[in-house]
Amino acid sequence: MRQPSHIWLTGASSGIGEALVHELAGLGHKLIVSGRRKAPLETLVSTFPDQVCPAVADTTNPTDLQSIAPQLGHFGDLDTVILNAGTCEYLDVENYDSQVIERNLTTNVLGTARCLDIALPALRATRAKGKPATLVIVSSSAWWFPFGRAEGYGASKAALTYFARSLRADLATEGIRVVVVSPGFVKTPLTDRNDFPMPFLLSAEEAARKIRIGLEKGRTDIAFPSRFIWSLKLLAALPQGLIDRLAANLARKSNH
Repeated sequence: MRQPSHIWLTGASSGIGEALVHELAGLGHKLIVSGRRKAPLETLVSTFPDQVCPAVADTTNPTDLQSIAPQLGHFGDLDTVILNAGTCEYLDVENYDSQVIERNLTTNVLGTARCLDIALPALRATRAKGKPATLVIVSSSAWWFPFGRAEGYGASKAALTYFARSLRADLATEGIRVVVVSPGFVKTPLTDRNDFPMPFLLSAEEAARKIRIGLEKGRTDIAFPSRFIWSLKLLAALPQGLIDRLAANLARKSNH
């Protein structure tokens, strides 16, 4: 990432993804950008006409993904894949609906997994030429503590992180690096809908810069902001009974 590279980025139409396009293209990287909506991708292309190629696709749709597979080589060998597309939907347990769980898992876990159907062959082709190849999966730090109403979102991000770390083990022999990104609260169209306080809230631009710096430094785990991450780690180190009481107390407060 210290040299101009070719990147496929999903979830590029808004939030962290959109900010990453500006952060990376501004430094000379070339990006194939994916999202479900064509118009925001075309806006990015108009901003960076020689560095951004649109590839409209729903990451949960295998047909969509196969249709854009040839575009991954638009700029040449693919160096890096950043799987950032995701959703966040909270559960009202008084009106429990398992479809909320399904929607979180489908987009965040299954959508990411399906992207690898086309990403891995491209990264393997790059490695076959003796060049570095990196897979970046954007997860979340939310699952480190059992927050109320986050049953679907937190479970999906816990599964996504486990998935990424298992991939890291399996792909190590092939020389494909796997990086896990675990942001705290970031101001995006998704978090704008939140009706609760979000400590240490970062802008999407700040998040993109931290991801870029982490990648340049060769980190395999990128988590931020540091104060929020350390707070969660300290909470996670408490006895489980105390964690449960804290989580229940926080849930009661957020429901009133």
